[in-house]
Amino acid sequence: MRLTRSTFAAAFLFAFAACSQGGADADAKPAATQAAVHPESGLRIIPLKVKSQSGAHAFKVEVATTAQEQAKGLMFRTQMGADEGMIFVNNPPRRAAFWMRNTVIPLDIIFIGTDHRILNIAANAVPYDETPLPADGVTSGVLELNGGRAAQLGIKAGDKVSW
Repeated sequence: MRLTRSTFAAAFLFAFAACSQGGADADAKPAATQAAVHPESGLRIIPLKVKSQSGAHAFKVEVATTAQEQAKGLMFRTQMGADEGMIFVNNPPRRAAFWMRNTVIPLDIIFIGTDHRILNIAANAVPYDETPLPADGVTSGVLELNGGRAAQLGIKAGDKVSW
């Protein structure tokens, strides 16, 4: 096969461009500054802390803000890390009740008041159970953790939650 000058130049430029740091991704933000996104849900992940008598507990939680995201929640999820969860942000604050329809794993459902203190916890909610689990008041958010995790960490009503 005979290489012409223009074929050689094109091949050289292609190889050089493929190895350079420029190109289509040159304007992309570094990975560290991009918002983390959950690989399964596609929801944004943020840090959340619960300050209790037993100490401060840090979690990485998915944020469900839209009606569609909140309706799906953790349905069909088969696993979740020990320090992972999902926060349902209620803006404006409202009364809330959750159920476990199509939810495979047991959950602690933590209802957070407008002062960011835990109102009550529906501990170890039973998978697939459609019994409503209500908040004891108006909520600004609802946090879901693995079932039993709140008790394991000593998280109780009155503890402060920040996100």
